Amino acid sequence: MLRYIIGRIFMMVPTLVIISALVFTIIELPPGDYFESYVAELQAQGESVNAEQIEALRQEYGFDKPPVVRYFHWVAGMLTGDFGYSFEYRLPVMDVVGDRLWLTILVSFTTIIFTWLIAFPIGIYSATHQYSWGDYGLTFLGLMGIAVPNFMMALVFMYLANVWFGTSIGHLMDPQYMDQSMSWEKFKSIMAHLWIPVVIIGTAGTAGMVRRLRANLLDELQKQYVVTARAKGLHPFKALVKYPLRMALNFFISDIGSILPAIISGAEITAIVLSLETTGPLLIRALKSQDMYLAGSFLMFLAFLTVIGVLISDLALAVLDPRIRLQGGSTK
Repeated sequence: MLRYIIGRIFMMVPTLVIISALVFTIIELPPGDYFESYVAELQAQGESVNAEQIEALRQEYGFDKPPVVRYFHWVAGMLTGDFGYSFEYRLPVMDVVGDRLWLTILVSFTTIIFTWLIAFPIGIYSATHQYSWGDYGLTFLGLMGIAVPNFMMALVFMYLANVWFGTSIGHLMDPQYMDQSMSWEKFKSIMAHLWIPVVIIGTAGTAGMVRRLRANLLDELQKQYVVTARAKGLHPFKALVKYPLRMALNFFISDIGSILPAIISGAEITAIVLSLETTGPLLIRALKSQDMYLAGSFLMFLAFLTVIGVLISDLALAVLDPRIRLQGGSTK
């Protein structure tokens, strides 16, 4: 096990190096850079442009140097904890992300817990009551949850809240707390607004998890070891939980690799519709404006969480499922 973990950690290094090169290249592919986009935006608004000031900024941030030099400067900075400077916000990247990162983690983590608490009982019930009226009804609701996009559901919620209650459900807090530091009143405001994005974002994830858990559990329940356990008089609940449910959770464990980056990135489109103060809209804005260091550092953080999540899921699968072995080679 230890040898496997060390080997996987060493494999992460070239993986992240390749990802960093791809991220930098993709961000550099569109013609121009942030300063050219900024000049074009000012000219479109009819404002004057100080060419000397723009050129001085280009030189200050190294945009007069070849892309290869800027790439190595960016990577070296990240290794020392310097994620660069956001040109659009005129602040270091970590200062720009700031509270948005913790709000995103709060929303995403709460959504994951909501999804698990709803999906597991429903999936188990549907699998153990196959073709019952409850199974048909829950299957229909699950298909509806998968079919309706989250951003459309957000628009429906916003419309109904405005028509029925005359209120807006956007943002994660009341307007007076937007630029304030964290306090008890601000925390209560966040908690009061939190359930709306959690329900909207969690609907599709809950529906998908119900369908996969039901399918995997049905497959396990039809295997011979379950029939043997029942024939020997094992209690139905124990016969369900001890092995079939445990084996059916493989997909859930393997999803950890995608859950970790999703906690940080959040549901971007839904966050834009609901005007949530999370990092998803920040990333999209940085990509559109070619704010290279903000977008690149953000994507590298997501890549790091992905490789860590995949390692955790592989180790957890080996612990959960005795059929999985980490060492290579055939066994007799």
